[in-house]
Amino acid sequence: MKSPIKKYTLHLLPALLVILITIPVAAQQLTGKVTDAANPGQPIIGASVAWKGTTHATTTNATGDFTLTFSDSIISEIIVNYVGYTSQTINVTGKQSVIVSLSPNSTLKEVVIEGQQERFSSISPTNSQIITNRDLEKSACCNLAESFETSASVEVSTTDAVSGAKQIQMLGLDGAYTLLTTDNVPALQGLATPYRLNYLSGTFIESIDIIKGMGSVLNGYESISGQVNVKLKDPEKTERLYLNLYGNTQGKFDANVNVGVQVNKVWSTALMLHTAQLHHRSDRNNDGFMDLPLNSQYNVYNKWKYNNGNFISEFGVNALREDRIGGQMDFEKGSEVYYGTTSETERVSAYNKTSYTFDGKPYQSIGLISSASNHVFDSKYGNRIYDGNQQNSNVRLIFQSIIGHTGHTYKTGLSYTYDNTEEKLDLTRFKRTEHVPGAFAEYIFNNSNNLTIVAGSRVDFHNLYGTVFSPRLNVKFDATRNTIFRIAAGKGFRVANPIAENTASLVSSRAFVFENNLKPEEAWNIGGSFTQYFELAGRPGAFITDYYYTNFTNQVVADMYTTHGQVRFSNLDGKSFAKSFQAELQYEVLKGFDVKAAYKYYDVKATYNGELRQKPMVPEHRFFVNLGFATPFDKWRADLTTQYFGVMPLAYSEKQNGAEMPRASEQFVVLNGQVSRAFKRWELYTGVENLLNYRQPSPIVGASDPFGPDFDASMVWGPIAGRVVYAGLRFKIN
Repeated sequence: MKSPIKKYTLHLLPALLVILITIPVAAQQLTGKVTDAANPGQPIIGASVAWKGTTHATTTNATGDFTLTFSDSIISEIIVNYVGYTSQTINVTGKQSVIVSLSPNSTLKEVVIEGQQERFSSISPTNSQIITNRDLEKSACCNLAESFETSASVEVSTTDAVSGAKQIQMLGLDGAYTLLTTDNVPALQGLATPYRLNYLSGTFIESIDIIKGMGSVLNGYESISGQVNVKLKDPEKTERLYLNLYGNTQGKFDANVNVGVQVNKVWSTALMLHTAQLHHRSDRNNDGFMDLPLNSQYNVYNKWKYNNGNFISEFGVNALREDRIGGQMDFEKGSEVYYGTTSETERVSAYNKTSYTFDGKPYQSIGLISSASNHVFDSKYGNRIYDGNQQNSNVRLIFQSIIGHTGHTYKTGLSYTYDNTEEKLDLTRFKRTEHVPGAFAEYIFNNSNNLTIVAGSRVDFHNLYGTVFSPRLNVKFDATRNTIFRIAAGKGFRVANPIAENTASLVSSRAFVFENNLKPEEAWNIGGSFTQYFELAGRPGAFITDYYYTNFTNQVVADMYTTHGQVRFSNLDGKSFAKSFQAELQYEVLKGFDVKAAYKYYDVKATYNGELRQKPMVPEHRFFVNLGFATPFDKWRADLTTQYFGVMPLAYSEKQNGAEMPRASEQFVVLNGQVSRAFKRWELYTGVENLLNYRQPSPIVGASDPFGPDFDASMVWGPIAGRVVYAGLRFKIN
């Protein structure tokens, strides 16, 4: 018998390992759901579930579900606990699935919990970072653009020195390659790109999930560098009243009011109002241009939620109007003498998420997610007119269940996307109508110990560009409880909007030149991360490092290098890639005193006119340090964030106006800080942005002749406005 075994060992061993890992016996798993007896069907998140008489335990996830392994049990009883509820001991003999309803403990009056939420998820199979509500309050956070100041994973940069448009960068790539979603519904895409970070108030946001690399196929095919999912306030959990007032030394003020109402046992709603106003003109660098554009925005968001246990439905409507004026100090709308930019935007969007969980099967559900938006704007950049409108709708039907037990879960479904985009740049019109039906499937393997595999793929049938196949893979392996490895790989596909994604170049004398037959962008992204949680001197810490490589098989290249006075859009002819490395350390030095430090390295190149060159405006090196201190119960909080930006290549032509232009930026440091004092319901805060008052010298080339051939306000790599001091107050009734 030994000889045949030896003979075929090399052939059988890989298959045997796969069988042992991926096909555990169904009876080894106990699955279940913990719910609130006072609110039937409402899941309890974070409840402790343990085998009686052992230390083997788990906690319920975001849907109240849990999984335990029978081999860890001494006797077939589980103990279920949650703070504020009466614990239960359940006999599970002969059962593979249970539903446990916990009743509130009426003797518990008030519990104050002090703790620290992990910013890097130890559960998610993807490399995910969480920006909590507490993190959002560490900075001014008037809108989404200011919500990443305490995160090292995402950078926010100003695109030009006149219009005030901002964009995010992830893995060294522009924000257009990052899928932005709200409550996992694609949002603010396409023509909304230039100012979309201003369209979500910080007071609407509960938390932000940052996912690096390829995410789930359920959310579509567009993600290339990652996903930013903004979790908006939940009508069931938000404050009954929330007020936030903000003002700064530049004359900008914000006013925000949120109202949450539990209408009855099954209906709840949240009404969120936001306005941002800036009507003061300032020119601190004396170049004749306003440092910041004048701005007026009115934003309304109304969410409703119906929760009847197994059936949950949520829908919301958002409407906003925004007016912007930038340019020379004396510029007014309609002026032909002075250079300026104007933008008038109206946007309406709506969404619905409905799910049904089958009776007795907490692991099986069906959901329908739909959204629609209408985005219209009229804008002017100097003598150029740029107008556009976009109608977008998306619907997804998702079914989720298991294969035998919850160690093998699958999700499958259908999707349909409609997108009608029309742009006008001066006398040239661009129109595109997309119809994209698709199908997707995702398999999740979890051995309930140390291995999670998420393998998915989707096939979409694009009416303009044919069949699109998008495979995705995420693997998470826990070498120990505190040592985690992740691998991610996959393919992304997107249709570029060259003008909307390059409006910075409109604030220059460059002519837009388009090559015929621009193709969709396609890229492969592969990478991984290593996370080590540790305890030093009795204090918790974490070390995280990751590396990602993005390789474009096609890209719409915006070439500002080759021809003076032009930005040429063409299909990639050669190589284009982005290499990203990040290492981050988080540690609680003393009780209440946390430190985050990170280093990032980027190597981002593309082929311009046959030459492989560095992509403009991307720093090769960046350092980030955040110091946070809080007294017990957060009565006093103080935060200081330091960011170092290395040299960035610039895309000026060799000579402008006969003068040699700089080929690279300076290196610089930006410091932001805030102090807040909390009372029972009130909180006062004050802070400073750009404490060292560093400003980019001469951010506008040719400012004295803005209608001339050498005018360029698009090469912005540093702060323009200088030091800004702000103050505000928050008022909450929970």
